[in-house]
Amino acid sequence: MDESAHTPISRAPGAKELMQHLLGEISSGRLHVGVKLPPERELSQRFAISRGSVRRVLADLRARGLIVQSVGSGTFVAEGAQALAGDATPAPGVSTSPAELMEARLLIEPLMPALIARNANAADFARMQQCVDESEAAASIEAFEHWDGELHKSFAEATHNSFFLQILELTNRVREQGEWGRLKRRSLTPERREQYQHQHRAIVEALKDRDAAQARDLLLGHLQQIRQNLFEA
Repeated sequence: MDESAHTPISRAPGAKELMQHLLGEISSGRLHVGVKLPPERELSQRFAISRGSVRRVLADLRARGLIVQSVGSGTFVAEGAQALAGDATPAPGVSTSPAELMEARLLIEPLMPALIARNANAADFARMQQCVDESEAAASIEAFEHWDGELHKSFAEATHNSFFLQILELTNRVREQGEWGRLKRRSLTPERREQYQHQHRAIVEALKDRDAAQARDLLLGHLQQIRQNLFEA
């Protein structure tokens, strides 16, 4: 199973080193437009960090428009990345409570199914399915939480609207904070995890059917259930 570990970039020296390395290689032109980056496993071993940390660094670079990722093909330097990388610095931390996060998610995420039904392609649905399968196979709460976050991010990616992707990138950064992890470990019983998994599959199936209304209702119910479980007395 994936060895993902939820260590924020700001606290992981190896992740900082990887970020600076990639920024330097892109800004210098040594990694030029269209060049494929090494696979996650190789970067993980080279910089002595988990593959989850590698993914967070790559997600940060992708959100800034420096790289593009394609399921089944890999990660490539994006058009115009050299100019962007010259002034790039690691994204700042965010200070948002779990309660604020859930309040925002309940308002924003249910808007996505309408765009997904209209814009998603086969690769988007394949990524959703991969996240569902990996989350169900996860051997730890941390790994499950990682793939849970990746699933919701795959919804944002499938809208093909950069606003939603940036919002979900911020969401996952908040989920890496200690308070969220404490609440999730306390609230995530085996029964609730199984319930979340059923909800995930139902949402993805509705999206594959391009049934925006059904997917919206299922996603809203899923988020409401998460909020209830996190903050119940």
